[in-house]
Amino acid sequence: MSRVRKTMKQFWWLMVGLVCVGGILVPAPAKEVVATLWRASKVTNEVLVTREEWLDTSRSRIVPVKIYAPPGNGPLPVIIFSHGLGGTRDGYGYLGQCWASHGYVSVHLQHAGSDDAVWKDAGIGERMSAMQRAAKQPRNAMDRVLDVSFALDQLTQLNATNAAWRGKLDLARVGVAGHSFGAYTTLASVGAAYSALAAGGGDARIKAAIPMSAPVPANKNRLDDAYAGVKIPCLHMTGTEDNSPIGDTKAAERRLPFDHCKNSDQFLITFTGGDHAIFGGRERKLGGAKDAEFQRLICQSSLAFWDAYLRDDAKAKEWLTTKFKDTLGKEGVLEVKLKK
Repeated sequence: MSRVRKTMKQFWWLMVGLVCVGGILVPAPAKEVVATLWRASKVTNEVLVTREEWLDTSRSRIVPVKIYAPPGNGPLPVIIFSHGLGGTRDGYGYLGQCWASHGYVSVHLQHAGSDDAVWKDAGIGERMSAMQRAAKQPRNAMDRVLDVSFALDQLTQLNATNAAWRGKLDLARVGVAGHSFGAYTTLASVGAAYSALAAGGGDARIKAAIPMSAPVPANKNRLDDAYAGVKIPCLHMTGTEDNSPIGDTKAAERRLPFDHCKNSDQFLITFTGGDHAIFGGRERKLGGAKDAEFQRLICQSSLAFWDAYLRDDAKAKEWLTTKFKDTLGKEGVLEVKLKK
């Protein structure tokens, strides 16, 4: 491949990635609830959306959040969502709507240093290199994980003292999810050691995780050690065309976290023909003709997973383990490892 063609291909992937991870260029519709087969009759179409900017005084860092919540009283399980490189809290709105419409509070974080500020003021020819520089900054990776724990601290305070939130949050039932760089954030937050800098053991308040398009450590010789700290259930998601538009992770390597997480129940969905952008929102002209179907399946499987592991719903676990394969059909493959 010529240098010009390679550069154009990287730029195309960057545009797709920005649409996907942040909803920046083409925001996904935020008000449409994706229908699911699992618990289809137990859904509210009313979802309350609020935006806040939280200040972590220990780091002099502002963490913007967008919260999707059903109306009424709680306590309700909580999901923390982490966007990909170059994204914002406004991305992945269909997930916030889906989870909140089924009785979860979905808190979407925005990570300064690896959000849209990385690329939006850069020239067209500089955006790819700006994204790559941000991805290589150890501080950004560390801050993302700290943002997750800070958000849980903030939610704990709101749940105790804020009139609008008091008693609504069940912080004994917390999940974390994310896409791409957000999948790194997810796994590092629950004990994965991507490097010596990220070997903190995870946040024990998190009970289940959904990493989508997870990157893998640069050193692939000790992957069992890298994922040994992950001791909670995970639902991993990827696609057969899920090559990284920024980093070095190839589609076939996305399954490695599933293969090497051995201390808890693990699920892996590989969507047939799915690329790196299926988990967000983009126009069909950018290659997303099947995104709506993939996202319907993402909603169904993730909801059943949250119900199984955040609500202790045995029927949800059985449905995900034995029946979701039929729902998935030819659109993908489900693999399951249950810890005995």
